[in-house]
Amino acid sequence: MIFKTYQKLRAKGILSINQRNSDFVLKYNARKNYPLVDDKLKTKHLAQQANIAAPQLYAQISTEHQIKQIATILEPFTDFVIKPAQGSGGDGILVITGKVGDKYRQINGKIISKQELSYHLSRLLSGAYSLGGHNDYAIIERRVIVDPVFSNISHQGVPDIRIITLLGYPVMAMLRLPTRSSGGKANLHQGAIGAGIDIGSGITKYGVHHNDIIEYHPDTLNSISGLTVPYWDKILQIAASCYELTGMGYLGVDIVIDAHDGPLMLELNARPGLSIQVANQEGLLPRLRTIEARKKHLQHEAIVSRVIFSQEQFSFV
Repeated sequence: MIFKTYQKLRAKGILSINQRNSDFVLKYNARKNYPLVDDKLKTKHLAQQANIAAPQLYAQISTEHQIKQIATILEPFTDFVIKPAQGSGGDGILVITGKVGDKYRQINGKIISKQELSYHLSRLLSGAYSLGGHNDYAIIERRVIVDPVFSNISHQGVPDIRIITLLGYPVMAMLRLPTRSSGGKANLHQGAIGAGIDIGSGITKYGVHHNDIIEYHPDTLNSISGLTVPYWDKILQIAASCYELTGMGYLGVDIVIDAHDGPLMLELNARPGLSIQVANQEGLLPRLRTIEARKKHLQHEAIVSRVIFSQEQFSFV
């Protein structure tokens, strides 16, 4: 039974974790480059140098002394996001939407005191949310304002677009939509929706919620299919350019669309998850092999040309 299931998955071109690691992560991602994507601040600095838009950095908290001064540091800002520089999966992120006296209102409406905020920062610095539990530091940055196009299919948080790239070619994409059960986070493992996106047109298809195929957002009851993601060509070009940016061949690129600033690169992932295959109802492996075959013949292809090739090759229609 297990063998037959394995054969079916192979026939559909499903990429497994072991094969992802051996054939793509280890092969195309040099260990020396990992800090460029595992550390969000380093990624942000790289993006700035390459003129790729990213959420504005407000402050960096690295010491307990700074935590004692947090009220002063945050004084100029009415809303902001606090996140661990080396975190993953959305853990440790606080989204503040306003002030209530000397307290702060989170995006879910809960009020957090300065003392609670300081305690959260202390835990963050100690590595409570970092990869491997190592000491970390906090990034405080501008809060992204959701583009109105997503307002009817998102609950509280900010939707993002995950694009898998290989050697600078966009391979597969999905829109991740926060839900009530995900706590407003665009993380599929925490209950967000993943909606497959046609690489060619930027139009969403069906969605996946807890591995169930759905057509409507469970909280807003609005359809999640047939939505044209704005700035689609630009989004693909940002994702493709991250190959030159980091030297990492196999990447997950997360992009958000701000209501005022348009597409912003949020973060990069050298070991992107494989649920994007469920969202698209298609395996990654045939697409990845197509890119490898093309790269053998075209060693140096411009970003725009790579995007056009992917749009033509991997379109649903």
